[in-house]
Amino acid sequence: MNIHLSKTWALFLVLILCLLPLGESVHAQDEEPGGPVYIVQDGDTLWDIAQRFGVPWEELARANDISDPGQLSAGDELIIPGIEDSGGILVTTPVPFGESLRSLTRRYQLTAETIIRLNHLTSPAELYRGFNLVLPEKNQAEIPVDRLALAGGDSLIELALRKGVNPWQFVVNNSLPGSWGAIPGDVLLLTDEESADGPGSLPGEIAALTITPDPLVQGKTSLIQLVSQDAQKIEGRLADYSLNFFESGDGKFSALQGIHALTLPGLYPLVITGELANGVPFGFSQSIFVASGDYSYSSLQVPEETIDPEVTGPEDELWTALAEPVTPERLWEGVFQSPVAPSPCGFTDSFGNRRSYNGSPYNFFHTGLDFCYNYNNEVNEIYAPAAGVVIFAGPLVVRGNAVMIDHGLGIYSGYMHQAEILVEEGEKVEVGQVIGIVGGTGRVNGPHLHLEIWAGGVQVDPLDWLETEFP
Repeated sequence: MNIHLSKTWALFLVLILCLLPLGESVHAQDEEPGGPVYIVQDGDTLWDIAQRFGVPWEELARANDISDPGQLSAGDELIIPGIEDSGGILVTTPVPFGESLRSLTRRYQLTAETIIRLNHLTSPAELYRGFNLVLPEKNQAEIPVDRLALAGGDSLIELALRKGVNPWQFVVNNSLPGSWGAIPGDVLLLTDEESADGPGSLPGEIAALTITPDPLVQGKTSLIQLVSQDAQKIEGRLADYSLNFFESGDGKFSALQGIHALTLPGLYPLVITGELANGVPFGFSQSIFVASGDYSYSSLQVPEETIDPEVTGPEDELWTALAEPVTPERLWEGVFQSPVAPSPCGFTDSFGNRRSYNGSPYNFFHTGLDFCYNYNNEVNEIYAPAAGVVIFAGPLVVRGNAVMIDHGLGIYSGYMHQAEILVEEGEKVEVGQVIGIVGGTGRVNGPHLHLEIWAGGVQVDPLDWLETEFP
């Protein structure tokens, strides 16, 4: 009997050993990684992955025993150092426009603490548009949601009754302490497979929120658009500038704001507030990245009196003040036309180039676009590129004979160094109307037309307005 049992146990042990995987390498493939991992995708480099997860590439290489960064292959699993207490597979996704830490926690069903830890955040302001948000793979899919905001005097129970759902759904979806935890204006997310996507920090009545270009660029015109059939009283700020929203059709509210050419690249706050037709307030704040315009540098020699602060200061203040008011009506249509006839010599200087005058630091920039003087033409006429009203026409020391036209909605155009001015202040002009003659008055090295475009009190690249139709 004992012999029989011994044989039975021996056969059982042999069977178990046969079923076990052979070799340590096979066993290692079945082990779960000790920390969070990222699965390498086609086209990934070690440097790209390190940037995406906010860790030094050298540290990423050490954590994964990588001696040759060029040997990464799609499908490789990389341990991400610095967040070892979080297991599982990690992915990254850009933070959309119109999101905040609170809306992201609700959209991805994660706690704020988890998002902060995974992304090494020290401030919610770091969740700027385009920030590479690190998420567990199981939470990467955005949950289709309906975005609802409580009106003043309303309760979560009343809102739930109107939506025909259990109030507990709001509590669970939004990590509230209870039905009493919602406050007026707070945007609550409710799982709804039929809901359209939209900015999570704003109620569902705001269908879309966009910003162009993305990222913003020094010296460019930024366009912020909000789409809603129910919004009113929309206001905003971008960095230090107030945004002036106007209705541009099809439920779109648009604001055109220049980014100063000397703005340092980096993050700047964008704030939008407003009120829905039913009186519910809305608003959000998000950091927006401003990128370099990659402008060139040039050094110029000019008469000393034309860079004397006692002369340039008052003239600059006058010129800037002219472009500050915002006429509520839009006076132009379509793309701005060229202010001069086509010429084989084209432009003599572009917008934004950093300048040094008589050996000064490069604290100046070229505020417009220079059109060459066409010596083949008997008369070089200047044409209004768009309809508007002349608000200045006269001589200045630096700008020479100059004209400024108001096109409405905070958009202005300026024309400098004219030989002759052919319009008067207060005159309404149409696109293509002759307003002056190209010349060489003021601070110049030769005859040409200097064209400026102002948007929201800031000089911007005129070439964009000659190529792009703004709303």
